[in-house]
Amino acid sequence: MSVIAPFHGFGLALRRTHYTDFLETQVPVDFVEVISENYMVEGGKPLRILEETRARHPVILHGVSMSVGSAQGLDEDYLERLAALAQRIDPLWVSDHLCWTRTSAHNSHDLLPLPLTAEALDVVCANIDRAQEKLGRAMLFENPSSYLTFPEDEMSEWAFLSEMARRTGCYLLLDVNNVYVSAQNHGFSASEYFAGLPLDRVRQIHLAGHTPATGERSLVIDTHDREVCDEVWDLFREVAALTGPVATMIERDDAIPPLSELLDELGRARNIAVNAEQARAA
Repeated sequence: MSVIAPFHGFGLALRRTHYTDFLETQVPVDFVEVISENYMVEGGKPLRILEETRARHPVILHGVSMSVGSAQGLDEDYLERLAALAQRIDPLWVSDHLCWTRTSAHNSHDLLPLPLTAEALDVVCANIDRAQEKLGRAMLFENPSSYLTFPEDEMSEWAFLSEMARRTGCYLLLDVNNVYVSAQNHGFSASEYFAGLPLDRVRQIHLAGHTPATGERSLVIDTHDREVCDEVWDLFREVAALTGPVATMIERDDAIPPLSELLDELGRARNIAVNAEQARAA
């Protein structure tokens, strides 16, 4: 399987709200990330915009419906279209999520959780092997935000991810906000989560906002509709000291603010990473 070299940069998710900014101005980012499925079509305006953006910036393809947890296996038509897009765009890498989204007859269009069992791990690894074989490249997979656990669970999520990476040769996209959300919802230690991962396999970090728990709702919800909170910044500071330089980005999917506000957040991430690297060097 191909090796994904570390890429040290700071980027943003490309959303429709900011198409004009990216096409008509020089946006100070090192890469952009796009939702793969939005561009897996022949022709059309979105694909032209992506190609124009790719001429200015490196691009990461980030999928939301590969469904590596599906017991029925992967959708071969989906893989064909994703492979064609990757060949056309030549991305830094292709990523998706540790989850399932569909059965043979239904697509939920949601990132659904998996039981953390040896049987589920076998399914996930077989599907990742197939995806990487079809794409001809190693992929990244993101840790999900979680709102429930299964009585059948046999291992922690970080143990599942570690074994998944070892068996398939894939890399990890570490979503720090998702770790915070899941840790709050399930009562585990985010530091223990980080310590249990093969951090040398992390090639990208996501930072995002969430909706806190309230008196009426006990769960923290991963909504990506607000700025990164102080607690997630603290976790990023912790993990940046452990991983060293990796591609880091701000992810916003709703209530999207002006580009300048996202760039301010990205600047904060850059400063934290630089300080962590200086501390490591000292």
